[in-house]
Amino acid sequence: MTAKTTAPIIVPDPDDPRLTERVVGVDQTGARTEIKVPVERPLTLYLNAQEIVTMMTINDYPEYLALGYLLNQNMLKYDDVVTEVEYDDDLEVVVVRTAHHTNFEAKLKKRTQTSGCAQGTAFGDLLEAVEKVALPKAELRTSWLYQMTHTINTMPSLYLEAGAIHGCVLCKESTPVCYTEDVGRHNAVDKIAGWIYRHNVDPSDKILYTTGRLTSEMVIKTVRMGIPILVSRSGFTAWGVDLARQVGLTLVGRARGKRFIALSGQERIVYDQNLDYVEEESMRHKRKGETDND
Repeated sequence: MTAKTTAPIIVPDPDDPRLTERVVGVDQTGARTEIKVPVERPLTLYLNAQEIVTMMTINDYPEYLALGYLLNQNMLKYDDVVTEVEYDDDLEVVVVRTAHHTNFEAKLKKRTQTSGCAQGTAFGDLLEAVEKVALPKAELRTSWLYQMTHTINTMPSLYLEAGAIHGCVLCKESTPVCYTEDVGRHNAVDKIAGWIYRHNVDPSDKILYTTGRLTSEMVIKTVRMGIPILVSRSGFTAWGVDLARQVGLTLVGRARGKRFIALSGQERIVYDQNLDYVEEESMRHKRKGETDND
């Protein structure tokens, strides 16, 4: 584990000129139009001298992404000593160096493409690692849930600026402390894992929120980080629900306005919010393609 440092609060910066570019096209009437679109770039990750993967990412936090990817793929343990994380913007390469020798040649040959967008992958021993995790006791107050989702939906973000992006947010009660975005939700959550590791943040009292589906990949990554509660504005997959129930993860989906559905870990929920005082979600914050049955 890295030395204890003060964890910076991370929020989206939609005005960062590196993250979007303007593109000209025509609309449904044939009129000229100009919009902002996210910029995705390749980032090649090395662990010591071994090339691990090339990711497509908006590349705003390459160091956190690299660390989080290795942690969530079980190539790096939370008690491992990282001696250096070196990023070269020109070469689009990030190198993570550890105090111990590493060799994952055999593991790299055994991987499964996940249901995550932008070609997420998971390696064969992840399920075994997840089964050994004991998630901490925690609670999810509905007052925190409603305030948290309202805050996230009304914050400036790359999604609201340019679309075509996923977001993941680590919260302490109702307050976001690390809000990351990327073209793939697996990248966004890996950045949070890297942030937790780099700053030695305690995950036991945190809530992870995602804009994407509650798939097996998202459940595995959340459990790997030791976070007991996972919330999404989107829906579930059957395997994601099964895994969450096996490990005791609180899984809450379709969290929009006054509504939510919990399919696992309901015992952590404390119903302390009067629904008469909860507003329905503004149409402006609905994601494209959402339906009541997603």
